[in-house]
Amino acid sequence: MIQIRKAGERGYFDHGWLKTYHTFSFAGYHDSRHLRFRSLRVMNEDLVAPGHGFGTHPHNDMEIVTYVLSGALQHRDSMGNGEVLRPGEFQRMTAGTGITHSEFNPSSTEPVHLYQIWLLPERRGLEPSYEQQRFAESERRNRLQLVASRDGQDGSLRIHQDVRIYLSVVEAGQAVRAVLAAGRYAWLQVLRGGVSLNGVLLGTSDGAAVSEERELTIGAEGAAEVMLFDLG
Repeated sequence: MIQIRKAGERGYFDHGWLKTYHTFSFAGYHDSRHLRFRSLRVMNEDLVAPGHGFGTHPHNDMEIVTYVLSGALQHRDSMGNGEVLRPGEFQRMTAGTGITHSEFNPSSTEPVHLYQIWLLPERRGLEPSYEQQRFAESERRNRLQLVASRDGQDGSLRIHQDVRIYLSVVEAGQAVRAVLAAGRYAWLQVLRGGVSLNGVLLGTSDGAAVSEERELTIGAEGAAEVMLFDLG
């Protein structure tokens, strides 16, 4: 079964410096039909204006994943990390027992376009930690590139939940395929372009919740980029 979450049906707020879209209930947006999907709690697509960002704020007991589509995002946190996240890099932060951090667009001219994703951790009270890594785009062209997993397989970032996160750039006329083990679920988020998921058409920023499917075929008529979650 495939249930589509259309981009235009998401929660949306325009704060001037920030345009933000919420797939699931978040902050001032609440929809009882869209609270979460399995351990996937937040799927926010943000566009942050030059010279603006999120001031220092706290988190706890959440796995926070960030992926930049364009521009750059300056990250600072109470663990002493101070990195700039750029396209092609993937960030994982375990908030655990508690952290504070800030996120800022350091450019004076270019907006930053990003996805921030929260997953419920496998248990509460984890030790806070941080990872950031660049993954070569050549390794995800017309294939699924593992970027985060519970066991850090194949050099992926280690995430404290029964989830595997993949990125893929699907070229025009190509397709990638995934096999889900029995009892597994999936979420597909279209980052750019349009795809067909087992014959169901999805456009830019659309999402799809997948259950009771063992094989997934993600095809593209034009170039597309997707993020796939394999969830327990």
